[in-house]
Amino acid sequence: MRRWIWIVILLVITPGLALAQASSERRWYGNVFIAPGIATDGEGVAPTLHIGVGVDRFVYRGFGLGAEIGYAGAATAPGAGAGVASINGSYHFRRADKLVPFMTSGYSLLFHSGSLNAVNFGGGFNYWFRERLGFRLELRDHIATVDRSAHVFDLRIGLTFR
Repeated sequence: MRRWIWIVILLVITPGLALAQASSERRWYGNVFIAPGIATDGEGVAPTLHIGVGVDRFVYRGFGLGAEIGYAGAATAPGAGAGVASINGSYHFRRADKLVPFMTSGYSLLFHSGSLNAVNFGGGFNYWFRERLGFRLELRDHIATVDRSAHVFDLRIGLTFR
């Protein structure tokens, strides 16, 4: 299982390293977040808590590629959670402003003793209160590919930096 995690991480990092030119358009952004949320399987709902870190890189105008890794657990029993690794594409609107809305979607791998494939989509904004430090707010939904009634909804609150 660990081998798959490293393969996913390498697949995310390698394209960014292959970009030879550096400019203000092609820069790295990082973020850390805590995300209260809910998980549902179509029959019941349970509160969750998700923590994680991520990186994004603009590749062309407002388009970016990103990756993140985190841990999501039931709020009532955090040890029964799962690791979450995601690879995402994104689009950021009005990048020169203090308030920068964005949309994102991609692939998620949830893993514990086994693994589960999922797709994710969401959106939010970064508010840059300093040149290199900002506030991030985002809604994200992870949908299992096997059982589409299984969702994990997050409200991500965190910091972003460049």
